[in-house]
Amino acid sequence: MHSTLIVARMAPASMDDVGRLFQEFDDTDMPHRMGTRRRQLFSYQGLYFHLQDFDGDDGGTRIEAAKDDARFRRISDDLKPFIQAYDPETWRSPADAMARRFYHWQAPA
Repeated sequence: MHSTLIVARMAPASMDDVGRLFQEFDDTDMPHRMGTRRRQLFSYQGLYFHLQDFDGDDGGTRIEAAKDDARFRRISDDLKPFIQAYDPETWRSPADAMARRFYHWQAPA
């Protein structure tokens, strides 16, 4: 499984709106198209954390293919009033908001 964690800024009052937008998005076939197995959204003191788990070891290939879908572009646009880049001066794409994992442990099967 491949995981990504996006970090951004979000006003706590926006949680319901952001959750609703993702629920509507996840009710389509887009998660399947992107290989998303699980999505979790977290908020902490004005920060937004978007943890997404994907089938296989590379979620990036399928996400790149999905970026051309109108639904992907629409949710990105719909989230703009609620989610701001963590560092607007360095943000160019969602990849600039992805945390880098530096440790991983997993229970033996």
